[in-house]
Amino acid sequence: GQKKVWLDPNEASEISNANSRQNIKKLIKDGLIIKKPQTVHSRARCRKNREARRMGRHTGPGKRKGTANARMPEKVVWMRRMRVLRRLLKKYREDKKIDKHMYHELYVQSKGNIFKNKRVLMEHIHKKKGEAARSKALQEQADARRARSRATQERKAAKTAQKQALYMNIEEVAEES
Repeated sequence: GQKKVWLDPNEASEISNANSRQNIKKLIKDGLIIKKPQTVHSRARCRKNREARRMGRHTGPGKRKGTANARMPEKVVWMRRMRVLRRLLKKYREDKKIDKHMYHELYVQSKGNIFKNKRVLMEHIHKKKGEAARSKALQEQADARRARSRATQERKAAKTAQKQALYMNIEEVAEES
């Protein structure tokens, strides 16, 4: 390139006489032809702008060329979200925090766009587990109450049967005498 080579202006005639590669090599060796140093192409300005963009500068409506979907595709956002939710569900299932039935139910729901993000899904799981624990506790209480009432009924029945038997014995003894 023209800008990359320096030719000695004082020795222009000698340089113009050079008509072979050897002559040119000799001129280079003598210092009449010099390769200029590379010009500076700094990335400092670029780095500074990139930092500013990370803070949200220079990204207003006037700087945008593509549609919102072209800049950050909805599909990519969706895929990221699905992967995050599914990873969480898988982790919870492996840690035995949820059983396979709940896992499947939540998996299908997350595919159906019910959970906006990971936090919402976690809250939903905690709520569901709380409800399940509550219903289980209530069920156990009801079972205990039922068992207790059955036991009292049986005791009462046994007592009445005993009284009846005693009464019958008394009547039999009265009839014999």
